[in-house]
Amino acid sequence: MIKLKIKSGDTVRVIAGDHKGAEGKVLRVDREKNKAIVEGVNMVSKHTKPSAKNPQGGIVKKEAPIHISNISLIDPKTKKATRTGVKVEGDKKVRFSKKSNQVL
Repeated sequence: MIKLKIKSGDTVRVIAGDHKGAEGKVLRVDREKNKAIVEGVNMVSKHTKPSAKNPQGGIVKKEAPIHISNISLIDPKTKKATRTGVKVEGDKKVRFSKKSNQVL
């Protein structure tokens, strides 16, 4: 298993695939499959039967997972995709942007 540099709550940009250029917030990360669910990106249609919870049924839009290698973290200062690094400040490890050297 690889070390993931993207966490829930990060703002990311899709850098490859059908949704290239789209931006969104990471909702959930699956460490075993190396995939993340990004808000508003990679939307799929799911057909649902009527039930007690959803008496109407019909087509529901939801986010599908996207591979970690296809997304990149956005630097809050420059608003561009960036790589991340880890450095020690005091007793804590913190992530920082390689472009602006700003703590994330």
